[in-house]
Amino acid sequence: MSAFEKLVSHSQKIAHFNHLAAICGWDQASMMPSGGNQARSEAMAELSVHVHSLHTQPQLADWFAEAEQESLSHDQTASLRELKRQWQQANLLPEKLVQAKSLAGSKCEHAWRTQRKENDWQGFEKNWAAVVALSQEEAQIRAEANNTTPYDAMLDIYEPGTTSASLDATFNDVKSWLPNLIDQVIDKQSKENVIEPTGQFATEKQKALGLEVMKLLQFDFEHGRLDESVHPFCGGVPSDVRITTRYDENEFVQSLMGIVHETGHARYEQGLPKSLAGTPAGEARSMGIHESQSLFFEMQVGRSDAFISHLASLAGKHFNNANPELFSQHNFQKLYTRVKKDFIRVDADELTYPAHVILRYEIERDLINGNIKHTDVPELWNVKMQQYLGLSTEGNYKNGCMQDIHWTDGAFGYFPSYTLGAMYAAQYMAVMKNTVDVDGAIRSGDLSPIFTWLSDNIWSKGSLLTTDELVKQATGETLNAAHFKQHLINRYLKG
Repeated sequence: MSAFEKLVSHSQKIAHFNHLAAICGWDQASMMPSGGNQARSEAMAELSVHVHSLHTQPQLADWFAEAEQESLSHDQTASLRELKRQWQQANLLPEKLVQAKSLAGSKCEHAWRTQRKENDWQGFEKNWAAVVALSQEEAQIRAEANNTTPYDAMLDIYEPGTTSASLDATFNDVKSWLPNLIDQVIDKQSKENVIEPTGQFATEKQKALGLEVMKLLQFDFEHGRLDESVHPFCGGVPSDVRITTRYDENEFVQSLMGIVHETGHARYEQGLPKSLAGTPAGEARSMGIHESQSLFFEMQVGRSDAFISHLASLAGKHFNNANPELFSQHNFQKLYTRVKKDFIRVDADELTYPAHVILRYEIERDLINGNIKHTDVPELWNVKMQQYLGLSTEGNYKNGCMQDIHWTDGAFGYFPSYTLGAMYAAQYMAVMKNTVDVDGAIRSGDLSPIFTWLSDNIWSKGSLLTTDELVKQATGETLNAAHFKQHLINRYLKG
């Protein structure tokens, strides 16, 4: 067995343990009784330590040295690059830090579920202090090894090759035109009438509707399922993808589009190259690319007029056409393109969403770089929320800095992925329309031509290409945020 083959075999062993961790994590968030959290957290921390030990076994250094001298194909060379990157990342962190961060994150996230409902910042802050301190310790270790700032070192985990300098330039450009565009659209829409959902929309009916929409989006139910959780997410592994949503029986609009979003994540996972399963090269390229898939489904396809006609028809059927005017295509188009300055990121419309992301990015960047303290976050959040969206969150922690799950377990560096993903998605659609009758495919109910393009250009590539290489090969250029701006203008001002 060659050294490269040994590395692949070892990677697949690690993948099996990560498979178990992913399913345990899904269960912890969706099914596990609250009393099981302490034991589960300890078990998962132990598992994370074991996986870390597999990543750092001493013989791996020799295998990498030997593999780099072997004659490898183009794909094998790319695979070796990703294997080495993962190995180098793991070797930076001491075992005790990995275990401590896992335990602190589990404790903080579990308590957050109740603390957020109770607006209990003081209780949350006590647990979060440990998560922040451990994340800052990790960031410092990574920064020293890679000669970067602490935040850039964390950002590299989720967005390899991206820096805060490039994000600052991109987001500063967005901030120069977004506030005015939001105000223009809100003024335009204020002259329109829209019928909001009222009454009782049973969870069972919402779930049945969601499952039918997932079928339209060609989700593979032999290798995945839909469940319920406090915070919607996509987890599991490509062969067993678990997506969740949350339901509000007073309305169905948010949970339905949440399902479309998570199905985009799931289809990407299900479409990753099976020949590379169990290796880093067979995984998603980055979280920005992952979010580009969920946001392509939700924003580019899901909020298009053609797709909304399907949603209106299916919702009317599942809710017995209780109010025909509510379930008209015309009204649904207004419901799903309504722009409103509001507090909650996951419920935000397409136009205000970047403001929510930029706010979080600027805070976590300064927090991880040590320029602010974690106790400064509520006040900073309030200041930036007023600056970007004209809203105050003073004393309103549950709808302010406590609303997201990401920071509870130290996922600092993740938030930029959302807006990068929206930008990539707009770029894909602009190019896809040159060769695919997108509108015709959606209206027909057979979206296969769209998914074939995504599979050929994104899904099947895994991590064989760098992010820039992947996007350039698919669209002819690296990230160009102008596509995103034009998409928003076309949908909200010209429509």
